[in-house]
Amino acid sequence: MTAQPDTLPRGGALPASDFLKQLVAVIRAEDTHGSWDDKPDADLLADFIVTPEERREIPIICDPDPDTLWRVEKFYDAIALLLERRTGAMAAQMSKISHEGFGRIVLLSGRLVVVSKHVRDIHRFGFETFEKLAEAGEKMTADAAEMVARFPDAAQA
Repeated sequence: MTAQPDTLPRGGALPASDFLKQLVAVIRAEDTHGSWDDKPDADLLADFIVTPEERREIPIICDPDPDTLWRVEKFYDAIALLLERRTGAMAAQMSKISHEGFGRIVLLSGRLVVVSKHVRDIHRFGFETFEKLAEAGEKMTADAAEMVARFPDAAQA
């Protein structure tokens, strides 16, 4: 991780966001040995930040590495858990991503599809700042919550 001149981690300071708190909780839940206990939240989320310069350096066609696929999975897991906290409807994500970085991610709540997203260039997955990461997660969660509110019976099935 390269520090900016103001010594903040790449992506700046963490904004106040329920989504970012949930994403950090999802990541920390994977730490079974406590090796991330002393690591600040911003450092845990730093790999989600991809600056425009970094994005330009990544080839257009490339196989995604396991770390990138893990970050994509944690991003959508956080949306599912935050949706459950906000609506009470359980949700789970399913993804089918080819080794070339193309695929689809679906978030289900009961029998209701609350998020359906086609992805490409998944090896370039990331956000310019923590604010944009938070906005994306909050927007997807709000859209999913709206679907649950519109079709509560299907979401509870």
